[in-house]
Amino acid sequence: MHPKPIAFLGRGWSFPPRVSTVTLGTEMEEGDSDIRQSLFVLLSTPQGERVMVPTYGCDLQRFVFADLNASLFSEMREMVTTAIIRWEPRIDLIDVTAATDADDPALVLIGIHYRVRATNTRNNLVFPFYKNEGTLVEGP
Repeated sequence: MHPKPIAFLGRGWSFPPRVSTVTLGTEMEEGDSDIRQSLFVLLSTPQGERVMVPTYGCDLQRFVFADLNASLFSEMREMVTTAIIRWEPRIDLIDVTAATDADDPALVLIGIHYRVRATNTRNNLVFPFYKNEGTLVEGP
C-alpha cells in the first residue's frame, strides 16, 4: 500500500505512459515524482505542439544549431526559467544553470534547483539537452 499522497502536489500519468500489469490501468505518479516528470514534459515540449494550449512548452529545440557560448546558455536559462514560472505553480524556482558536459560537447546539461511550495523541500534535476542527435554514419 502506498502512503496517502499529498493532494496538493498532484497526481498524474507516468511519462511515458505505462500500463500497470496489476491493475491494467494507467500507471500514475504522485508528489515529487509527478513534479519531476511534469518538468521533463514541459522542457521536452516545443511551444505550439499542444493544439489546445499552444503556448505550453519550452522552445529549446530552436537552439539545436546554435553555437555554444555564454550568450546561448543565458538564453536557455531565461527560456527555462520563464516556462517553469508560467507552467509549474507547485514549485519556487531557486536557480537554473546551463553548461556543456565535460565528456560530450554536444550535450548541454540544464540544472534546475527548486523548492516544492507545499512541503518546503528542496530538489534539483538535470535536464539533458542534446544539440546533435542521430548516429554518426561513415560514408563508403
